[in-house]
Amino acid sequence: MLTNLQGSGNLGPAVVKALVDTGFIVTVLTRLESKATFSSEVKVQRTDYDSASSLEKALAGQDAVVSTIATVALGQQQKIIDAAVKAGVKRFIPSEFGLNTQKVTGGAAKILGAKLAAQEQLKKAVVENPDFSWTGISTNLFFDWGLKVGSLGFSIQDKTATIYDSGNEPFTGTNLDTIGLAVASVLKNPDTTANRYIDVASFVTTQNAILAVFQEETGTKWTVVNKNTSDSQKIADEKLAKGDYSAFGDYLKVELFRDGEGTSAKLEDLANEELGVSFGDLRATVKSVL
Repeated sequence: MLTNLQGSGNLGPAVVKALVDTGFIVTVLTRLESKATFSSEVKVQRTDYDSASSLEKALAGQDAVVSTIATVALGQQQKIIDAAVKAGVKRFIPSEFGLNTQKVTGGAAKILGAKLAAQEQLKKAVVENPDFSWTGISTNLFFDWGLKVGSLGFSIQDKTATIYDSGNEPFTGTNLDTIGLAVASVLKNPDTTANRYIDVASFVTTQNAILAVFQEETGTKWTVVNKNTSDSQKIADEKLAKGDYSAFGDYLKVELFRDGEGTSAKLEDLANEELGVSFGDLRATVKSVL
């Protein structure tokens, strides 16, 4: 049996679907006040995330926990890890999905501090509980979702592209369904994925390559706005100094798009082949969001 925390939101439904399709028995834990609805194929358990005993009771009998808890609520993940260990859960997949926190530094690392703290907590739990294990999965940007909402700098409605620096820096991104498949594969291969931090991706691409496909598929030359990641860095630092964590969006542009930054995983470092997860088709993904 397997538990998915926060089975709603942007990522949760894709993870739940992949797990169900793969044959796992899934229980979705969600907050007491949540109005989210779920497939009849999963059991839904509304839980008080502030109550250690409530969490431990909810996780009892579960073999694995997949946390898709939102970044703004990551402080609660440490309580969930504690409850999972006490409940006898064998594998915990934390809400790492996004930037590889093993590589981020500076302000971005400060904002992601709760993720780093969770990793240390998980490593300690492994030492104290030999039957417990964890796997961190970095996916970088939610690619198809990011294209739809414009977080990658492409406005489909306005046919405008914001390109940072040269636009030629390779970066990775992962479609939501591929993230779900990666999670399922990790759980189907518990021995080889135990106590590791892995990278997966649908694409290794560039801003300019994406723009070219958008222009070809729409048959229109898009308006291009050029910006510098050095400006994004300055804006982010100023926001963070004021305690404004919206700075993360600006740091993200630096991490992904700065020429020569190189923080995205290289093709040879990706675990796709090991997990049996296919790479995506950039053109097909662009078509799907148009």
